[in-house]
Amino acid sequence: MEKKFPEHMVPLEDKMFSFSCHSGLSCFTTCCRNVEMYLFPYDILRLKNAIGVDSEQFLRDRTCLIKGANPYFPSVIMKLLDDESKTCRFLTREGCSVYTDRPSSCRTYPLERAVDRDPGRKKVQDYYFMTNHPYCHGHKENRLFGVKEWIRNQKLDEFNMMNDLWAEIDSIFMTNPWKGEGSGGPKQQLAFMVCYNIDAFRRYSSVNNILEQFRLSKDQKKRIETDDSELLKFGFQWLKLLLTGTSNLMIRR
Repeated sequence: MEKKFPEHMVPLEDKMFSFSCHSGLSCFTTCCRNVEMYLFPYDILRLKNAIGVDSEQFLRDRTCLIKGANPYFPSVIMKLLDDESKTCRFLTREGCSVYTDRPSSCRTYPLERAVDRDPGRKKVQDYYFMTNHPYCHGHKENRLFGVKEWIRNQKLDEFNMMNDLWAEIDSIFMTNPWKGEGSGGPKQQLAFMVCYNIDAFRRYSSVNNILEQFRLSKDQKKRIETDDSELLKFGFQWLKLLLTGTSNLMIRR
């Protein structure tokens, strides 16, 4: 069945587009100001590691919680500077100070990515759409890309993979799995910690011997214990088991 989109949203598919962003453009860093930037779990993991702070401190100092598209779970956005331009906290005169670890939305721009969450699909289907803000002169540059080339150029594969795992968990949150305990109850607080406060989850996992409860190879366990990305993947599966009773984790008997 053909996927239908609003009239103004046309997937790029195999079409080429022209774009380049560089310091020679008069609009350079305009998109880094006065923007509501949503941060996904992997974005926060990369950013907090890039600046060398604990995830709890990062959340406290550099983010805000808002009510987003999911009515049963808060969204996290970047806390901008309280200046006239509402500037991103990572922006310097030279440009982005965390460019290598910049968030998904910055990395994907000028494209937007949408994911089909149809549970009947075995594989995630994603679609890319072109944005065209009037202030952005990058569209007038002559460098041509296709979607696949842009994904490679911006090193989006790891971000997309982690964001797809997050989308699956967010879909579970959409079912309101914490019925009865309300917003901010124990299960929701635990879920928020796993998804966004990875350093707190690492401490929680260690104190409660979470890893010992599952059949994990020595290699798996070592990766989870030393790599934040692997711990986040494990955390998503652990939450899935906790909230739905099903997961790819095997419990020790």
